[in-house]
Amino acid sequence: MKELEKKLNYCFKDISLLKNALTHSSYANENRDEGMSSNERLEFLGDSVLGFATAKYLYAVNPALPEGKMTRLRAELVCEQSLYGVAADLNLGEYLRMGRGEERNGGRKRVSILADAVEAVIAAMYLDGGFEPAERFIKANILNPESIEAHHSVDYKTELQELVQQKSGQVLTYIPAGESGPDHDKTFAARVSLNGEVIGEGQGRTKKEAEQAAACEALKKLTNNA
Repeated sequence: MKELEKKLNYCFKDISLLKNALTHSSYANENRDEGMSSNERLEFLGDSVLGFATAKYLYAVNPALPEGKMTRLRAELVCEQSLYGVAADLNLGEYLRMGRGEERNGGRKRVSILADAVEAVIAAMYLDGGFEPAERFIKANILNPESIEAHHSVDYKTELQELVQQKSGQVLTYIPAGESGPDHDKTFAARVSLNGEVIGEGQGRTKKEAEQAAACEALKKLTNNA
């Protein structure tokens, strides 16, 4: 357990919580005399802690991110495959307490079992030390920049379109605003207007980059004024 605690970067005050988080239902059923319940209740709690921490992070990290995009990105970040990746990095399967039949059937490498165990461990950390250590673990292992980049390539034009479409009759228009520099190193400028009123300007190495920059500025303005 000490080795796993080191990987988790957290030392449990109540080690029984971690043991519970690592106890699969097959083990609990085969060893009823130990009086140890499975990690299913912890998994339920951990799912909620993970969801809240992820929503909190996405809300704070990019004020221009619309609700629909945050919802999709949260779902991708906390999906079963994502959690399985965390379990694999921690070699969590090695520490699971599992029934003999489940182990023979390859349970220690089963995606669903390992993903559930990650949620259970998050809940155990939450119950033992509060939200802060659980959130710290989530940020380090699930919400790190590499994970965000893997799931999210920012498309400000699409996000701006989704935002303005929340009201009917809105018309976005992108307008070229000139170019400068030599042919081999040009800088393009663009404006974006909403219903004829300019709401963002931007520059980029290509016309598309300039439009994205203009959309980014427009998103910041619209969300700040909301």
